Amino acid sequence: MIIKTSRFGQLEVDQERLIDFEEGILGFPKQQKYALIQTGEGSGFYWLQAVDADDLAFVVCDPRLFVTDYQVPVKLQDLQTIDLESPDDAQVFIVVNKVGDLLTGNFQGPLVVNVQNRKARQLVLSDKRYSTRHPLMRVPRPDAMGKTA
Repeated sequence: MIIKTSRFGQLEVDQERLIDFEEGILGFPKQQKYALIQTGEGSGFYWLQAVDADDLAFVVCDPRLFVTDYQVPVKLQDLQTIDLESPDDAQVFIVVNKVGDLLTGNFQGPLVVNVQNRKARQLVLSDKRYSTRHPLMRVPRPDAMGKTA
């Protein structure tokens, strides 16, 4: 499938990389189909690109890259909406934001994907251990010569 993106132009995306958020993502309820695009070989970051809106994309990653014991307390009804029979069939992502030179992750709004059928849902957690801007890492700033420090 060919999709248009504002960042990368036209991309050919394998059907296996398409994810369906029946309820959309918070703030974007009408955008339901997304493509998961790897940012680079060996990178843990991905673009979650809206299929029908070339200028809508989120950077996402597996939260366990930064918080190894992160677990999503999933309710049975949340599993049922994406036909998830076992948590073992789920892939969890968090939306990543850049605030100054800091990358943060939304640990209170994880994206849960059923890897069997690629249906997904964004959850809203009440767990106060994490925030919507949980610090992940600092981004090196380029020096005057354009090299990262």
